[in-house]
Amino acid sequence: MAPPLTISAAVARRFLVLRHLLAPPRSLPAAPESVMTVMGRLGSLQFDPLDIAGRNHDLVLLSRIAGYRRDWTDALLYKERRLYESYNKGLSVLPTTEMPWFRLTWDRSRARHEGSTFDEHSPLVAELLERIRRVGPLSSTDVEPRAAIDWYWRPTNQVRAILEALAEAGILGLSRREGNRRVYDLVERLFPGELLATRIPERDQLRHRVLSRYRAHGLLGASGQAEIWLGLGPASATAAANGTKPWPTTRGVLRQELIESGDLVAMAVEGIRGERYVVREELDLVSQAEREVERGAGPGGHVPGVAFLAPLDPLVWDRDLLRRLFGFDYIWEVYVPAAKRRHGYYVLPVLLGDRIVGRIEPRIDRRTNVLRIIGLWWEEGFDPLAERGLVDGLSEALEAHRRFGDARRIVLPRTIAHRPLVRALRKAVAV
Repeated sequence: MAPPLTISAAVARRFLVLRHLLAPPRSLPAAPESVMTVMGRLGSLQFDPLDIAGRNHDLVLLSRIAGYRRDWTDALLYKERRLYESYNKGLSVLPTTEMPWFRLTWDRSRARHEGSTFDEHSPLVAELLERIRRVGPLSSTDVEPRAAIDWYWRPTNQVRAILEALAEAGILGLSRREGNRRVYDLVERLFPGELLATRIPERDQLRHRVLSRYRAHGLLGASGQAEIWLGLGPASATAAANGTKPWPTTRGVLRQELIESGDLVAMAVEGIRGERYVVREELDLVSQAEREVERGAGPGGHVPGVAFLAPLDPLVWDRDLLRRLFGFDYIWEVYVPAAKRRHGYYVLPVLLGDRIVGRIEPRIDRRTNVLRIIGLWWEEGFDPLAERGLVDGLSEALEAHRRFGDARRIVLPRTIAHRPLVRALRKAVAV
């Protein structure tokens, strides 16, 4: 086997922003088809319903697409159905054409529920399915609530729990969302029968999923925090022996098969311990990154731009690599008690070119129709006013976020420390 290619840390950072379509930010055309362009590059986007500054997948798309509108993705999900919701490292948005490759979650959930939930609550299962067949799409609020049952993290209305279980099993799908209210229908009414009938061996699905994680991030290694590898089975034979679920093989074996087939190419990054892996089709982007860094050009040949990265953006999945490669220690503190937070509730990394230089906490205040910047923090030693492109880039990113949130104006921090920067920004944004 050929030794891994070796690149510098600077080239690795440049490669990542190039392949993440962030060189420069918001460079894709202002059109719904750009959503599919991002999906084609990253493969899937995590769906998180928290809508503080925008939902996670919307923020990923906002940083890459000029004039992005959330209804573009909603239409692709719930009208055109070129995208659908399923599980790949948590609840995700996936291309519908990939459905046969991600049936594993449905099939395993169905087997689990058929041995428990569906048997224990069979009358309600039959009632709900019959009502959907007869009347059409259904939400839990359309049915009189039943007694709460133990359900994952907390007791839940029995109707809501059973609808969720039927969706997890691939019997129901999402007809639409009304805010965070989920409206369900039979999957055969939502997706082509030929697609639903296609069956791919479980082992092949797992290998495809392993590849999907490398496609999403771009430079993962063999390990990393456990959440990166959710749903892929054990990492090694030892982990498999200690586990309770039967899996056809281990993640390590599947990764090795992808390396041997040439789908993944080993890469060594100077100063970073352990091999990393690049998807074969992106080796040209590695070469482009090397050329740009060598001649001192900006990312993609542009003046460095600014993007606010979503908390579950694939670029920030690997927190250890983020620290080692970008010198940035990021914790999404939404689940951290307020008294223990270092920064804020919904804080986003600030990307400048191919560096992460700070954090921002935007909040779309729909009551007053403004975009509020609750907090703004720069990395130690970083002077925003002395940095080429920062003020203009930050102005553009703020204005893009304001338009996305349909806000009238932007309210910036009023602390003494930010006054010089705020004065510079006032010339360019609607404040």
